[in-house]
Amino acid sequence: MVKPLIAILSPDTDMIATLRERLKDVCRIEPCTPTEDLNQQLQESNPHTFVADFRLIADGGHQEKRLLEGFQAQCPEMQIVLLTDQECPEPLERLAACSNIAHLHGSEKDQRIVVFLEELIPACTKEVSAAETSTPSNESTRVESRKTIDPEAPAESALIGITRRFETSTPKLHRMLVELEVAARHDVTILLVGETGSGKTFLSRLIHEVSPRNGEPFLHVPCGALPAELIESELFGHVKGAFTSAHADKEGKFVAAAKGTVLLDEIDALGPEQQVKLLRVIETGEFEPVGSNDTRTSQARLVVASNLDLQPLVEQGKFRPDLYYRLSMLKFEIPPLRERKPDIRNLVQKLVDQLAKKHNAEIKTIDDTLFAALLAYPWPGNVRELENVIQRAVIYSRDGVLSADQLPQHVLEGVAGPTNDPSVSLTNDGGNRSSLGRQIALTEREIIEQALFTNNFSRTNTAKDLGISRVTLYNKMKKYGMTKE
Repeated sequence: MVKPLIAILSPDTDMIATLRERLKDVCRIEPCTPTEDLNQQLQESNPHTFVADFRLIADGGHQEKRLLEGFQAQCPEMQIVLLTDQECPEPLERLAACSNIAHLHGSEKDQRIVVFLEELIPACTKEVSAAETSTPSNESTRVESRKTIDPEAPAESALIGITRRFETSTPKLHRMLVELEVAARHDVTILLVGETGSGKTFLSRLIHEVSPRNGEPFLHVPCGALPAELIESELFGHVKGAFTSAHADKEGKFVAAAKGTVLLDEIDALGPEQQVKLLRVIETGEFEPVGSNDTRTSQARLVVASNLDLQPLVEQGKFRPDLYYRLSMLKFEIPPLRERKPDIRNLVQKLVDQLAKKHNAEIKTIDDTLFAALLAYPWPGNVRELENVIQRAVIYSRDGVLSADQLPQHVLEGVAGPTNDPSVSLTNDGGNRSSLGRQIALTEREIIEQALFTNNFSRTNTAKDLGISRVTLYNKMKKYGMTKE
């Protein structure tokens, strides 16, 4: 029997080589070249599955969307697997939501993408014969029902408990985690409330892992990232012709998750009609796909997350009281990082170890000046912001030493960005650091630093990108203390 052909469009040669080696007994792996005749290449080779790796695209995804739409029109039987970064461009997110494309999120060089494809591709090829005797939507259901990837999660998936995976030295958070672990082991809907970057997605995955459903899929639905008209299709699915771009039946996440877990992130983004349908799913498990009168039943467990406290939204008439009271029975509030100061030192040490390995940087010492500056900053972006700051410090480290010199100026100045907490001011001392001139200077410095990094610290190329002369660039670098002289 001829082995199925898998075509891969990707700059990640390591991934292609690994897949070739691991899947040589079940399929043939062939890389594609991003040329103008790519459509013709695929038509001639007629692959069973096409993997489009768009994790490193620089534009808004419009060209890539048109490319995939062309493949769908010319090769409707071909299974498409889309790889994007965690922050997927909206055109690609919309296309995946309205079609049978299997969409995987993951960072560049993420080896767990390889593991997922290693499981996904053989599953697709084995279903060729089964698809002939099944409904057209069965294959997409099986593809989407497989586990998704969390690039931030450890490689192991042993049930070692939430309190051991989400370590903390903050008593308030520790008590919350103990209670959360009890709820996680029962078949109940859980509401997580916390600021952006505080760890809601990570905690949701831990809830899934310690639950009896850990062998089933975990599916993440970012409600706030989807257009309002597509949220219902993403959750409940749709039938062909339900709306303009619905060219085929599509199973929603509640079906794709099977008996697993669905995370509804940014639940406050749902409109009134969607809230009614969600309440019905929570209470009875029943729903209808968009454009269909066929009632289906969800067996998935729900974890709901919000950046905002829902009670004020109820008072403002933006959130249904009955849904709020249904969700608030098991509500867990994740404290922001500024209320978890005892955790910062351990978090920094772990992040430094991970990021130093990622960027091939040798870090021998972490200076106390770095910890002092980090402890004084209010962290409106929470753990996610801390990770970005530490990554920058690791990249700019010298002689194996991390110090406050490698931190962004706004962190040193205590100039915090927007946050849901009104108690966090723009500065720590209430002085004039938030003046317009000060903030313009901070922004200009960070733009220059980013441009230098993008251009491998070539002043000539950086000046060209910024549209200024090399002399002007040098003077600005000298002004902000960015030169070695």
